[in-house]
Amino acid sequence: MLHPPAPVSPEVAKARRSIDAVKRILVPTVGTPHSERGVELACRLGEEQKAEIILVYVLEVPRTIPLGTPLPEVEAKAQESLSRAEAIVRLHGLPAIPHIERAREAVEGIIRVAKDYEADLIVLGIRPRVSAAEEVLGRTSDALLRRAPCEVIVNKLPG
Repeated sequence: MLHPPAPVSPEVAKARRSIDAVKRILVPTVGTPHSERGVELACRLGEEQKAEIILVYVLEVPRTIPLGTPLPEVEAKAQESLSRAEAIVRLHGLPAIPHIERAREAVEGIIRVAKDYEADLIVLGIRPRVSAAEEVLGRTSDALLRRAPCEVIVNKLPG
C-alpha cells in the first residue's frame, strides 16, 4: 500500500527547493582553524547536492605596489592553505576548485570570485575569540554580508 507524503505548505516547499538549488559554494580560506571549519561546513551543506566547493585565498596586495607583483612567501602560504582545504573537500568526495585571487581588499576579491563562478552560497568561517574592544564581525565579514551577490552563512567556532 502506498502512503502519500504529508502535505507541506508552499513556504516550506519553497525553502526546501532553494537549498536544493545550491550547486556552487564559495569558501574563503586563510589556513586558520576557523576558515577550515568553514570548508567542512560547506562540504556538509553541499553533500546531498554534490555541490562544487570553490576555495578562494585572497592575496591582499598593498596599494603601494602593482597588483601583479610577485609575493613568494604569501603565495606559498596561499598554496598551503588551499591544499589543506582541498584535502577536506576530497574527504567528502566533492569537486574542489582552488583559486588564488589578488585584490587590494579581501572583500573585493571574494565578491569578484563569487560573481565569476556564479556562486550560490558563501560560507564564511570567522575567528572565535573577540576582545571587548572588537566587533564580532570584522571589516571583511561585515562588508561581505552587506554586498555579497548571493546567500552568506557565517560560522563562528565556540570560544
